[in-house]
Amino acid sequence: MKPLISIIVPCYNQASYLSEALQSVLDQTYTDWECIIVNDGSPDNTEEIANEWAMKDKRFKYFFKPNSGVSDTRNFGIKQSLGTYILPLDGDDKISKTYLEEAVKVFEKYPETTIVYSDQFLFGKKNEKITLPPFQFERMFIRNQIFNSAFFKRSDFDRTIGYNTNMAEGLEDWDFWLSILDDNSKVVKLDGFHYYYRIKDISRSTLIDREKNERLLLQIFRNHTSLFLRHFNPLRDHIEADQFKKEVIWLKEQPEYRIGKFIYAPIKYLKKGLRRIFG
Repeated sequence: MKPLISIIVPCYNQASYLSEALQSVLDQTYTDWECIIVNDGSPDNTEEIANEWAMKDKRFKYFFKPNSGVSDTRNFGIKQSLGTYILPLDGDDKISKTYLEEAVKVFEKYPETTIVYSDQFLFGKKNEKITLPPFQFERMFIRNQIFNSAFFKRSDFDRTIGYNTNMAEGLEDWDFWLSILDDNSKVVKLDGFHYYYRIKDISRSTLIDREKNERLLLQIFRNHTSLFLRHFNPLRDHIEADQFKKEVIWLKEQPEYRIGKFIYAPIKYLKKGLRRIFG
């Protein structure tokens, strides 16, 4: 029996795009799926459109809940689902016809896989192919390498608190990936562009200003402090950075440096400075 995939579609004021997103689900070459549409208290006609799709195909299931934000809404949808694998899909985005089929092949061939994703295509106000670099776990501490619409196991979701509701202003997908990943996790990026991300005049990502971004990054650190501290020692890094800064100042004060021996003298003293710091 083929595994069931649960596609979770949270909706808030996205009625004008919802049918396009759901059509991309209906067009899948892999047919063992359910699509959980969750209306997050949207004031538009999301309910009318979602019910039309639920009548068209019983694999579409509609739920309504009071507005509480995308994290809580995704969690709600996942808890209603029955699938082995979960795929979040925002109500204004799309997926390729073979995205589900290709992901299942990976999970079946490599059962230890934690996340499956692909390259992405921007559409709407901008049309551009984005080829993402190979995944490296260490990079997840400085930037999110995996977009929201990636596959993961329901069992992995169940061992976490889900999407953290203290990330209501954004970056909740990055925060969630850090909840289910570790150094030994297998993450697979499919060949091809299977995720279509809609670019609009105003989107949640464009609304994240610098101050808000700093606040969200700090919250991610707070949510995963033990994980970060297993890989970084802030006190040690601060001390070494301060020592290195002092060594560079000391280097510039040396006579050989100041009289213009700009190749050999800096290298000589820089090596000496590094030995002072690192032994």
